[in-house]
Amino acid sequence: MKILVLADEESKLLYDHFKPGMLDDIELILACGDLHASYLSFLVTMSHATVLYIHGNHDHYEKDAMNGCICVDDDIFVYKGIRILGLGGSMRYHPEADHQFSEKEMGRRIRRLWWKIFRHRGFDILMTHAPAYHLNDMEDLPHRGFAAFLRLMEKYKPRFFIHGHIHATYGSCFKRLDHYEETTVINAYEKYIIEYPDEN
Repeated sequence: MKILVLADEESKLLYDHFKPGMLDDIELILACGDLHASYLSFLVTMSHATVLYIHGNHDHYEKDAMNGCICVDDDIFVYKGIRILGLGGSMRYHPEADHQFSEKEMGRRIRRLWWKIFRHRGFDILMTHAPAYHLNDMEDLPHRGFAAFLRLMEKYKPRFFIHGHIHATYGSCFKRLDHYEETTVINAYEKYIIEYPDEN
């Protein structure tokens, strides 16, 4: 199964230069935050894919503007047996901002999900906006990752951890692919396609 992952910046190829058929082989689109609602609505309209999204630290999605896109923040969504856990937002660096969280606040969000995680017997994809702590993150507070994401990977061993927030334009700190224990880590900045193995 081909999954298109996106974050932070609209792809000109998929938006300004879109051609019919470009997304015909994409079954699932995972939008990891800080993308315009109009862009996601365009993709859900121009493809046959299911579009899942979480919040970044800059976007303010209105549900009635999302045109069929599905928010998976603080939830587990199952697509053809693939369990996807969504946790949007970034480290808190502004006291009154939406979709920003301290490490303790993120920990509380995760603890509130214990029943959903238990009922689904874990998850296969961890989908976040922010990276994990010291795993492709940066030293400054706005771009620091969450240690709680490391603990989730250590305990549940998802196949993929997909995040955004760290742009390719930030220089040497950008890494598209990485690994943490048994999990493949992917920075979804702009766009990237992953092949999810067919378990059958």
